[in-house]
Amino acid sequence: MALKSKHLLGLKDLSAQEIKLILDTAGPMKEIIQRDIKKVPTLRGKLVVTLFYEPSTRTRTSFELAAKYMGADTVSIATSTSSVTKGESLRDTAQTLAAMGADAVIIRHSAAGSPVLLTRYIKASVINGGDGMHEHPTQALLDMFTIQEKLGRIEGLKVVILGDILHSRVARSNIWGLTKMGAEVRVAGPPTLIPKGIENLGVKVFYRVEEALRGADVINVLRIQRERQKKGLFPSLREYALLYQLTPERLRLAKPNALVLHPGPMNRGIEISPAVADGLQSAITEQVTNGVAVRMALLYLLIGGGN
Repeated sequence: MALKSKHLLGLKDLSAQEIKLILDTAGPMKEIIQRDIKKVPTLRGKLVVTLFYEPSTRTRTSFELAAKYMGADTVSIATSTSSVTKGESLRDTAQTLAAMGADAVIIRHSAAGSPVLLTRYIKASVINGGDGMHEHPTQALLDMFTIQEKLGRIEGLKVVILGDILHSRVARSNIWGLTKMGAEVRVAGPPTLIPKGIENLGVKVFYRVEEALRGADVINVLRIQRERQKKGLFPSLREYALLYQLTPERLRLAKPNALVLHPGPMNRGIEISPAVADGLQSAITEQVTNGVAVRMALLYLLIGGGN
């Protein structure tokens, strides 16, 4: 089986079989990462470009590592120091990348739909590294890979996504992916941070975190974006922490072996307590390793002969 498209623009358009293929391919890729010599020639001669219009550490670095571990050449374009600051359009940038012979372009952009726009001007595979408040598919894939690796399955699990659902592209991709893989998804947070009508995506909505956590198998804690606090969506960070922070006491409402995830970067002491972040049930550090493995799998499937 192969992926139907040469692009990864979101999980909304992927089938459960395609998601399973990516997760199954990530397993052998993780074995490569754990070797003393982390190199295979799978993508030798290929050029992978990271094009980030927003700051990123984990996503950009893990894509670059994934490409290098498989022998590809990489180019990182930081738009703050590129011709974009001189007014170059996304179309012009795409045509420049095409002229360079890029085989894959990973794009992060503040405008939803930018990866789709990029596919119109470039023949290379385009991977969405996060677009506005739309999707962040590779983060959701690494979250699902971590769940599957730790708990042995996704189907039938109760997964809580806790925090700022309204502005989170991570939440949207996780909802699409997890529901397709048979999980029960619960979203929890202040009413002002829960999108209206989100239950139409097949999730259960909770405004009291304690109710959402009862019997949960996985808790995926989202970063509270401090810049949103200025818009008055919740009274204060202190009050948010009091009502919604994942603390050891609240974690005990979930199943004894419940898994704790966080896409990072964390606001310790706000959405998650340090004791939980560094506790035995936390897989936050492993998510970073798994992110490289999942992105290796994607690059292989899209430009390495797997598609």
